[in-house]
Amino acid sequence: MKVPILMYHSISESSNGDSSAYYHTTTSPGVFAEQMKFLHENRYRVTNLDEAVRTIDKAEGATERHVVITFDDGFRDFYTQAFPVLSRYGFSATVFLPTAFINESASSFNGSECLTWAQVRELKSAGMVFGSHTVTHPQLTTVKPRQLEAEVWESKRVIEDKIGCPIESFAYPYAFPETKRSFKRRLRAVLEEAGYLNGVSTVLGTAGIHDDKFFLPRLPVNSLDDLRFFRAKLEGGYDWLHLFQWGIKLLKAGIA
Repeated sequence: MKVPILMYHSISESSNGDSSAYYHTTTSPGVFAEQMKFLHENRYRVTNLDEAVRTIDKAEGATERHVVITFDDGFRDFYTQAFPVLSRYGFSATVFLPTAFINESASSFNGSECLTWAQVRELKSAGMVFGSHTVTHPQLTTVKPRQLEAEVWESKRVIEDKIGCPIESFAYPYAFPETKRSFKRRLRAVLEEAGYLNGVSTVLGTAGIHDDKFFLPRLPVNSLDDLRFFRAKLEGGYDWLHLFQWGIKLLKAGIA
């Protein structure tokens, strides 16, 4: 079976100004509330990444519809806008934190205010799950091997120290370099050595048994997704775009 992993960033009314639907990273509170209501009314089972991987591997729960909800960047509007809606339906979500921007007092990343550690701990106590999004959110293909290791290891250590539980999931920042096989092998080895069990990427699609559990595909969601389009994404209707995404990456890499 395949499991949709939804990728959100900011839940706000602001827009990043890009005309392309794929690159929008904001979802309005109203649209987000409609999407969560849709999942509830259509009896989707919201699971974490660990459970999703087990479901995919063992084909468990084939009669149930599973979905994973993820948030990148650790923005404060997860606490103010997303969390109340998730709590209404008893849903959990995994929030990936770039630890350089998560502090005891409010800090900002990309012009938006981030969570504080006190808020992270409160959310964790309420059933939210946290993962690593590196320390400084770099494009990892551009950094030296030692910095790559530091970004992967240190972010995990910091989150574990701050919230007192193992961090098992990693989200790759920026566009995932799926055509760079040697880099993928090196990063996967670093993730395994650091003790991660799974991870997500920006590769388009629903997650299936043939996907690498450290670089699982996701479905970007934003304010431009009406409920019909949202349903299509959940049911695999967006997966074909991965071929287009792959081709563009090959062209950029000079392989095609």
